[in-house]
Amino acid sequence: MLNRVVLVGRLTRDPELRYTPNGVAVANFTLAVNRPFSNQQGEREADFINCVVWRKQAENVANYLKKGSLAGVDGRIQTRSYDNNEGRRVFVTEVMAESVQFLEPRGSQSQGGSNVDNFGGGSPNNPMGGNDFGQQSGGSGRQSGGFAEDPFANDGKPIDISDDDLPF
Repeated sequence: MLNRVVLVGRLTRDPELRYTPNGVAVANFTLAVNRPFSNQQGEREADFINCVVWRKQAENVANYLKKGSLAGVDGRIQTRSYDNNEGRRVFVTEVMAESVQFLEPRGSQSQGGSNVDNFGGGSPNNPMGGNDFGQQSGGSGRQSGGFAEDPFANDGKPIDISDDDLPF
């Protein structure tokens, strides 16, 4: 069985960061994701998809993303239900994000549309990690925005990274 979701869209509002009673960070946000077709009036419609992210990534999302930020989400669909104040059962479907990628450099909110060449990261300003390897579908080997191919090149210092940040 398979339950996998990959989304690219813009945040509709600032992320909401909370902590569980045990001190675990959780952030909620909504992504506006354009549909791949236009309606009868020639307008593009969007779906508004609720996302949840946990722990350190939740803190990073709350600190670095805001309304209008372009983000990529990789995760799974989860449904839950609860009884509201009126005694009615409410069903909720949301994406449990396992990875959130910041798809544009900080402060470059191009609201009219963005040329996303590199889904796996795209800038050294990506505190979430991701694939900042200078790879791009265009084939030139350089990242968009004029950034160097390798942000650690010619530094000569060892990279300090914790075991928790490694993907294996």
